[in-house]
Amino acid sequence: MPGGRLTQQERQQIALGLADSLPYAEIARSLGRPTSTVTREVMRNGGPTAYRANLAHRATERRAHRRRTATSRGPESVPQPHGRDAEAVAEYEETFTTVLMGSGLPKIPARVLTCLFTADTGSLTASQLTQRLQVSPASISKAITFLESQSLVRRERDEGRRDRYVVDGELFYQATIASARANDELVKTARRGVAVLGRDTPAAARLENVARFLDFISESITRAAEQAREVLHTSPRTAPDDPDQPEPDHG
Repeated sequence: MPGGRLTQQERQQIALGLADSLPYAEIARSLGRPTSTVTREVMRNGGPTAYRANLAHRATERRAHRRRTATSRGPESVPQPHGRDAEAVAEYEETFTTVLMGSGLPKIPARVLTCLFTADTGSLTASQLTQRLQVSPASISKAITFLESQSLVRRERDEGRRDRYVVDGELFYQATIASARANDELVKTARRGVAVLGRDTPAAARLENVARFLDFISESITRAAEQAREVLHTSPRTAPDDPDQPEPDHG
């Protein structure tokens, strides 16, 4: 597979593929590129409906210029803990952000969530997020407000009375439960429509089927989340699917 940056010709091929409603994987195969490269390129430049090859190419050149300028003027990059490759970490963070955006998160909240998940502490202050993402404090504040509304981030006070924003496994459990419960109102509304439209009518039957489907899905998600909750608190060293890990001694 070719390496390096996408060329303008490749971006034109991506645009043509999107116009033909081709999946990212198929477009990537035609270019001989990883699917993640195409996905990241599209999501970074307006998404599948707004992607324009020429605009994307110019935006990439501007970003590259800013990075070169920052490198030449700024201090050396901060060493990564645990001997991590800084370039590989940056690439992974960009990919993770793209995936989060693909799941429906806006760009800045997705970047904030990526920062929190890839920080060993699982928590950062607003000033740390501002510095890492090079965005305004107002942007961080709006992103945090959005993430809190989705139960994806928790706010805590540290010893210095500063707010710290935290992610952990429990938040994923809570977000899953909240998502399941969000269907409850739709189920109630659909069943109200059954009475209004007449129980023996095709429209009422459709709404009743939707209500039954969502009811079943919500119950299944809630039950599965309860059963899997402990997985979110399992240490990587003692993961139950690790074949080399000895069984615990209950004696």
